[in-house]
Amino acid sequence: MGQDNKIVVKSKAFAVRIIRLYQFLQNEKKEYTLSKQLLRSGTSIGANVKEAIRGFSKKDFRFKLGIALKEASETEYWLELLYETEYISEKQFLSMNDDCIELIKILTAILNSSKDSEIS
Repeated sequence: MGQDNKIVVKSKAFAVRIIRLYQFLQNEKKEYTLSKQLLRSGTSIGANVKEAIRGFSKKDFRFKLGIALKEASETEYWLELLYETEYISEKQFLSMNDDCIELIKILTAILNSSKDSEIS
């Protein structure tokens, strides 16, 4: 997996969007608790993807991608809470959540295919 790999590019772009949303929530909405959780989990996805690429083994690769998937699921939860408590608009939520769900699908597919290739 190189720098031009789809999951690397998308997870980094998502992290940038998360950072910008965090800044908006801090500066405009004066929301500090949920936004910090969102920042942590949303930026962790890409960090774990990068760690997976440098993994020492296929098991390490899958372990780190599994963590990235868990962080993406957690991020989805924080986005839902921010929307349901009206800190972010429906438009903001749908845009961010769609990207998050796409990351979840990609990570799930990679994990499934890495399991399949191990069985073969």
